[in-house]
Amino acid sequence: MDQLVAIRAFARVVEAGNFTRAADSLEMPNATVSKLIQDLEAHLGVRLLQRTTRRVTVTPEGRDYYEKSARILRDLEDIDTSFSAAHGKPHGLLRIDIGGSTARDVLIPILPEFMTRYPDIRIDLGVSDRTVDLISDNVDCVIRGGPLESSSLIARHIGSATLITCATPAYLKTFGTPAYPDELKNGHRLVSYLSPQNGRAFPFRFEHNGEKTDIKVDHRIGVNESNAHLAAGLAGLGVIQTFSYSIAEALHNGTLVEILNAWRPAPYPFHVVYPQSRHVTHRLRVFIDWLLERFPQRVAGA
Repeated sequence: MDQLVAIRAFARVVEAGNFTRAADSLEMPNATVSKLIQDLEAHLGVRLLQRTTRRVTVTPEGRDYYEKSARILRDLEDIDTSFSAAHGKPHGLLRIDIGGSTARDVLIPILPEFMTRYPDIRIDLGVSDRTVDLISDNVDCVIRGGPLESSSLIARHIGSATLITCATPAYLKTFGTPAYPDELKNGHRLVSYLSPQNGRAFPFRFEHNGEKTDIKVDHRIGVNESNAHLAAGLAGLGVIQTFSYSIAEALHNGTLVEILNAWRPAPYPFHVVYPQSRHVTHRLRVFIDWLLERFPQRVAGA
């Protein structure tokens, strides 16, 4: 038994919560991961995992072994990273998760620059508005907007976006142009962005001279994906509130018109987020540094 390989396999099962995800992240067959952990348990003389047909749970001994062995794995990664940074270029696979419109309009247009600068880094880009579990889904980092919720994650602020309220010229000709946010409650059709997590509609947010107003009314249509949400606005289905970087071209060519611009809400923060418990590899470190350099002006719509 290669004990180091077995320890790494065990740690991934604990972090992923099941054998299948762990095996996928390690690019090993399920049977190989299972055999490695069985051999590790035989070597230690204790049961580390309790297996049933539906789930895998960590035994008290397994939890203790994971916490102690994880420190060793991090120390080894620190050594590898220090040598890699000093003597070689960052390389390997980087798994990133990002929302749909942010991927399309902000990250992907500038990603060729990163790939040229670091040709030995490969990227798997997961594009979804639904929040992922960085540990169990084996994601290195996520790029997300909005308030931060989990204290178990490290977040770096990488810029702020402007929220724009807008509609098509045809819609405004039919329903009129509101002068104040409260007018949206009377006869206007709203296209709400729905939370991919719970299906609830995000309120339309406004701010003027320090006064904040949230508009919560029954929407005509709700959409839980950012690109489709914009498409609904472009189709004239109603008023939308979305990021300036997504509609810059539409505003420029007149297919969308900004309304209530005196009531724009405060800038919307964006962060790159990664797990506290996971070592920051050389490739992730250079990606975060590059985001800090290039992302702010892109997400601001510059």
